[in-house]
Amino acid sequence: MKHIQLPIGETDIRILKVGDEVAISGVMVTARDAAHKYIIENWPKWVAPLLKDRAIYHCGPVVRKDENGYHAISAGPTTSIREEHYEPQIIAHYGPRIIIGKGGMGDATLAAMQKSGAVYVHATGGAASFIARSIRKIHNVYMLDELGPPEAFWEMEVEDFTGVVTMDAHGGSLHNIVRKASEKRLHALLQ
Repeated sequence: MKHIQLPIGETDIRILKVGDEVAISGVMVTARDAAHKYIIENWPKWVAPLLKDRAIYHCGPVVRKDENGYHAISAGPTTSIREEHYEPQIIAHYGPRIIIGKGGMGDATLAAMQKSGAVYVHATGGAASFIARSIRKIHNVYMLDELGPPEAFWEMEVEDFTGVVTMDAHGGSLHNIVRKASEKRLHALLQ
């Protein structure tokens, strides 16, 4: 298990390889489809400190609010390929070092991660309440009224948020390896 403290620089990210198990601590932000679209259409300056050398988590957390603020109840990953149209531009513009979600991303994002020095971390689907335990505090929420709770930007502090690097800054992609092996096996079965 490799422990990562956010913010993290390019040199430390480039050490990570496909297959590395990681435990992430520090402040990250959630962003799903509407949030990514908003970023691309507006390039807001206020997003920069949330993303530079930090992590974007493809997640629409379930939260509750009480007199002490917001608390995450459930925080499972969203399917990341939906952000493929946006993510390469966001990586190039804002410099996040870690993209977190499930299912991996495409070749354009992989190329952007290789160029800029970023990795994709696969979080466990179906473990939303377990993942929420790693969220120690929700510092802020941005655009809650405009985008709604699942699509808002949730700025959260995590401790030992675990996952596996499945796309690295060297062009490695576990998703591509599995896809190619599956295609080869399918071809063999159909012969």
